Amino acid sequence: MLLQTQNNKPNKMAQNLTRSNLFVTFLFILSTFFFRISTSGTDIQLGSSLSVSNLNRTWSSPNNTFSLRFISLNSSSFSLSITYDSVAIWSISTTVDAGATFSLLSNGNLQLLSGAGSVMWQSNTSNSGVSHATLDDSGNFSLKNRSNFVIWSTFDHPTDTIVPSQNFTVGMVLSSGSYSFFLNKTGNLSLKWNNDILYWSLGLNDSVSSNVSNPTLGLQSIGILSLYDDKFTSSVIMAYGSDYAESGDILRFLRLDNDGNLRIYSSAKGSGNVIVRWTAVNDQCQVFGYCGNMGICSYNDSGPVCGCPSENFDHVDPNDNTKGCKLKRAVADCPESVAMLQMDHTKFLTYAPETSNVYYVGISECRGNCLSGGSCVASTILADGSGQCYIKTSNFVSGYQSAALPSTSYVKVCNPIIPNPPPSEQGGERKKLQGWVVAVVVLGTLVALIVLEGSVWWWCCRKSPKFGGLSNQYALLEYASGAPVQFSYKELQEATRNFKEKLGSGGFGAVYKGILANKTVAAVKQLEGIEQGERQFRMEVATISSTHHLNLVRLIGFCSEGKHRLLVYEFMKNGSLDCFLFSTEGDQSSRVLSWKQRFDIALGIARGMTYLHEECRDCIVHCDLKPENILLDDYYSAKVSDFGLAKLINPKDHRYRTLTSVRGTRGYLAPEWIANLPITSKSDVFSFGMVLLEIVSGRRNFDVSNETNGKRFSIWAYEEFEKGNAKNIVDTKLRDCEVDMDQVMRAIEVSFWCIQKTATQRPMMGKVVQMLEGIVEIEKPTIPNVASEGSMSGSVSAFSTLATSAPNPSSSSSFQTTPLTQP
Repeated sequence: MLLQTQNNKPNKMAQNLTRSNLFVTFLFILSTFFFRISTSGTDIQLGSSLSVSNLNRTWSSPNNTFSLRFISLNSSSFSLSITYDSVAIWSISTTVDAGATFSLLSNGNLQLLSGAGSVMWQSNTSNSGVSHATLDDSGNFSLKNRSNFVIWSTFDHPTDTIVPSQNFTVGMVLSSGSYSFFLNKTGNLSLKWNNDILYWSLGLNDSVSSNVSNPTLGLQSIGILSLYDDKFTSSVIMAYGSDYAESGDILRFLRLDNDGNLRIYSSAKGSGNVIVRWTAVNDQCQVFGYCGNMGICSYNDSGPVCGCPSENFDHVDPNDNTKGCKLKRAVADCPESVAMLQMDHTKFLTYAPETSNVYYVGISECRGNCLSGGSCVASTILADGSGQCYIKTSNFVSGYQSAALPSTSYVKVCNPIIPNPPPSEQGGERKKLQGWVVAVVVLGTLVALIVLEGSVWWWCCRKSPKFGGLSNQYALLEYASGAPVQFSYKELQEATRNFKEKLGSGGFGAVYKGILANKTVAAVKQLEGIEQGERQFRMEVATISSTHHLNLVRLIGFCSEGKHRLLVYEFMKNGSLDCFLFSTEGDQSSRVLSWKQRFDIALGIARGMTYLHEECRDCIVHCDLKPENILLDDYYSAKVSDFGLAKLINPKDHRYRTLTSVRGTRGYLAPEWIANLPITSKSDVFSFGMVLLEIVSGRRNFDVSNETNGKRFSIWAYEEFEKGNAKNIVDTKLRDCEVDMDQVMRAIEVSFWCIQKTATQRPMMGKVVQMLEGIVEIEKPTIPNVASEGSMSGSVSAFSTLATSAPNPSSSSSFQTTPLTQP
């Protein structure tokens, strides 16, 4: 019985399996049938059309998320677009009139016709086997053949927008007006004006070691812009929106706007709101051509605005200031002489390939060369330490004006020059009248109050012995250009919590972290050894505060109360350069600077020192340049600190100088400090050479180790350079990083030129900048002072002996010796 049951069991299983298979097959056929019905229901057949006359008719995706339709721009202008809610993600750039139609012709060609029957756009897919079209739920509109093979699609022909699921490859272009967005073969993202001027680029970071073979850019649905390539183990993040990975039914898209900026947007379904989540060019005025030809971009309280250089110009379109400006009278038709209109704090944007017309001349030469040059229309001279003069000879000039710009620009116009009126005078007559009334009332009230208060104060305090001193202080601060804020000692005590958090100390005193009353974080330096009188101290501080450069630490204010002398500087988040260069590889808290960061830092120091030596009204010699006095901001840009302080520490009798008064640091002091020679800017050049060598090597120039055969590192480095072993000099912490050996060689050669024994052999800092940038050719340096210990005699050899000892670089030298007569 049991045997029979077992024998019959396979037959029953087979029967059940057969019935099950039949049922599954039936369901499959049924689902396929319904799927085909559904698919055919969303297919757009040949001969279908849309028209402006019926804006309610659309071609939609299966879930109705996306629609292809005409949208109204104004009462007489319309655009054909694919939309998500009301947001266009693909549009034909040509606008049409109220009689326009869009058709999928019987020959498979898409065609947009105006009301007059003119062809405004077409897909050029005639006789390509197109049988139907579809708009899928990702927003892709496609022309397909009977095998559903895609012959043409909007994803393959983007206009100004990329959406998730869309691949943007090399050769594709996003366009908006005169602006274009590209993906290069190297994986770089680029924005160009007029397919020529490259004004923004974003490349792969240093962490990507693979070469790129076939890059593809895509925007993930969570808002991350990623680069894909066959050689990447995973995608590389190029940018991400501020709301990335937030949940909800949200469409995120990348768009090139008509203002030339690339942005990531997000739009929640049904909200109708579009929110910017990422912007490529943070400073809109840096977008080339944003204000049109000869337009000057600046900012007001609401954002960027466009104006003209002066009233010698008119707006091309009075209704749209971004269209640019034109001269009222062409320079070629000047009835009188030609003049150069000067615009302070203004620069004309210069991007590749325009950067060839760059010269290194003074401000008067930059103006004069343009005036005398027939093809020159404008010029810009930078006051950022680079000394660069840009000559504009093109037919398109794009300007930027801001109080923060250290530059002056000139524009060639016909005499007489008619400057723009102040902003208060640019309104209507009624607004002018109201402004004058308000101004008169307010000023009258203020004057009356000031006179009254001043009279009372003078009457009460005129006999006070402090009155004269206070008057002198206020007169001094009024006289000093850009005078710093004066703090009381109590205010700085409170700001630093009674000098609790010490940031460091050096030859001029200790530095403490403080938070000022306006919540600004600052570095407060307590000066030591100040011997000037009150007035002289204030004059020197005023001089320091009037020295402004991108690569100099800014002085905020000071305190001078009795024996208390303090300086208040801007706070540098990343501290001093030595913390990055001389940390050990095993130090878990150490941060390694890439070679690019190091080279940029070296250039920044050189530019800052060039400004102090060659571009200030009075040359400022630092006297204590070292890594501890190079501070790094949030972006690791170098800023030189403690400049100008050497003049505050001079001894009372300036006819003598002893080594106890030397505030420089052993290992960075030029030989003339010891050899009774004049201390000039070339002494700083020597110190810079030592610092530059340390930036390359990550080691102190006076280090002695087995690796250097018991010699100081600076001596050993020159020997390796002579042998052609420059790689041995480079910081070992960079062994696995990308290093530009051409830049390394330039830096090494420049460092050896800077530390020459004789000051006259050392280059000026302006020349150093050019040598580092590769603008001028560098000859092979001769044997510098550090490489020939036996070549020095007398007091100079004493310097060699002192410098060979291992000093403490964070403190100034304090040699005991006989006084040396200062020339």
